[in-house]
Amino acid sequence: MRFDILSLFPGFFASPLGESIIGKAVKKGLIEVQLHNIRDFAADKHRTTDDSPYGGGAGMVMKVEPIVSALEAIKGPYERRKVMLTTPQGIPFTQKTAKELAELEGIIIICGRYEGFDERIRAFVDIEVSIGDYILTGGEIPALAVIDSVARFIPGVLGDEDSLRTDSFTRGLLEYPQYTRPEEFRGMRVPGELLSGNHGLIDRWRRKKSLKRTLQRRPDLIESAELTEEDRALLGEIKKELSGGA
Repeated sequence: MRFDILSLFPGFFASPLGESIIGKAVKKGLIEVQLHNIRDFAADKHRTTDDSPYGGGAGMVMKVEPIVSALEAIKGPYERRKVMLTTPQGIPFTQKTAKELAELEGIIIICGRYEGFDERIRAFVDIEVSIGDYILTGGEIPALAVIDSVARFIPGVLGDEDSLRTDSFTRGLLEYPQYTRPEEFRGMRVPGELLSGNHGLIDRWRRKKSLKRTLQRRPDLIESAELTEEDRALLGEIKKELSGGA
């Protein structure tokens, strides 16, 4: 899968894309990341990519011409490829979104700066996403988040493909608590269920803890989660325990 990143600061990506799982995926050729400096597509000698907003106001606005010129230059012969804009006005970027995007041949991500984009840029965009209800200094961090999340769905990127199955949000729930050695640390012990060797008991414990953690921390996720009849029975147990019932 190919990611093309349009940015005013392409150097921002050098270290993150060379490290850890993503760095290995790039070296193996499982994903390809091409960086494009938006200034290289500006028409004037000063390589201008922003200007003051019509109607007045604070800050500067990213110009439409350099970005569209960049898009036209790098789109290539891809049938299943989308242009993405990272913006607070976009749809929430979720695990489901990442999985759907991983089915594409590639994604072109436009990283914004300053006070925003010329509205006409949106006419050349397929999808707008937001990674949270807060403001960043630019779109480079959201672009990295998208690459990291989507790449996990590319076959071969993860060393253990089962990781995807147990990740938080994969089935609409938060992940269960995890433990490793030592068995006891400052009076805190690993739950006995995990030491039992009984896989059925362990699976039930993990599912129940996942449901409980989601109910306590993100109850909004319970409404849309994929719940089985056993899950609903476990939820009943959890609610009874939390309410102090016998």
